[in-house]
Amino acid sequence: MTFRQKIEKARKLMKTYIEKYPKNGIACSFGKDSMVLMHLARGIKADIFTFGVMSDTEFPETIKFKDRVITKWKLNYKEYTYKNDPKKGLKDCCRSKKVKIFKKAVRDLDVWFSGIRRDEGLTRVSFKYVEKKGGLIKINPILDFTEKDIWRYCAIYSIPVNPLYKSYRSLSCKKCSVKEMSENDSERAGRWFGTTYQGAECGIHTQSLR
Repeated sequence: MTFRQKIEKARKLMKTYIEKYPKNGIACSFGKDSMVLMHLARGIKADIFTFGVMSDTEFPETIKFKDRVITKWKLNYKEYTYKNDPKKGLKDCCRSKKVKIFKKAVRDLDVWFSGIRRDEGLTRVSFKYVEKKGGLIKINPILDFTEKDIWRYCAIYSIPVNPLYKSYRSLSCKKCSVKEMSENDSERAGRWFGTTYQGAECGIHTQSLR
């Protein structure tokens, strides 16, 4: 697919499920992919419900950026928060607690939209555009966007981006994100760096949320 075809496919997919399922929402981390996803969705429904699941270990820069975007874009936004257990090691950061709170966030939804992409790492190559688990539908509209596509989209549509991308290639919280060591690393290699979970998933994209 060309870049333009990927955009049109994403729009068509989102439009179909937004119109078919009124109880829908966008999961937003305020990372670059979430920002592209929101921009696409707002072109279909300006006041689409958007939710965030944020920990107490988020980067201060992310919190400030989030607040600016909520105000500037006048988002219909709801936030769910949780605290990371300081006694637990890095491999447990943003895992079971995040999944638990995420289940609460999507409890009343029939459909939620995610900004995951296949080329972020090996854990995501087999994901599908439409996934159904436990009665909940998950849509991945930008699944075939590349990292370059995301930055191209941000440039074309003047999408605001978290300033931390000047130093980080992939962002989570300050506890489990590090700067990549090599250009040969996968995009998500900085997640849970140095553990057996390096570059892996927290669980919200792999577990049933019902």
